[in-house]
Amino acid sequence: MLRRATEIRFARAGILACASLLVACGSSLAPSERLVTAEAAIRGAQEIGANTSPPRAALHLQLAQEQVDKAKRYIGEGLHQRAELVLRQAQADAELAIALARNEEMKQRVEAARSKVDRLKSGKAL
Repeated sequence: MLRRATEIRFARAGILACASLLVACGSSLAPSERLVTAEAAIRGAQEIGANTSPPRAALHLQLAQEQVDKAKRYIGEGLHQRAELVLRQAQADAELAIALARNEEMKQRVEAARSKVDRLKSGKAL
């Protein structure tokens, strides 16, 4: 678990580093397209239930929403580059929430399939 947490931290750091480079080379226009993309990723995560299970997915979804709120404040203050970075992180967190929720769903399906196979092997009716 510690290894996974370290991997996530490195991935987030890498995403932020790449985002910093892209923003430094980009324009200072309001990141409205990035805002729409991040909010869409959050909605997608909510639709598949990432806000309820597993807890790590819910946490990343909450982080994504907080980052979008922060980005909106930055946009209002004219800090477009900061908003762009925060929105990229928000989108990454929302996409991670989706992946974690789908992973949990697949685990449950695998367990159900294993149970069914075990019942069939033991000769019990479904």
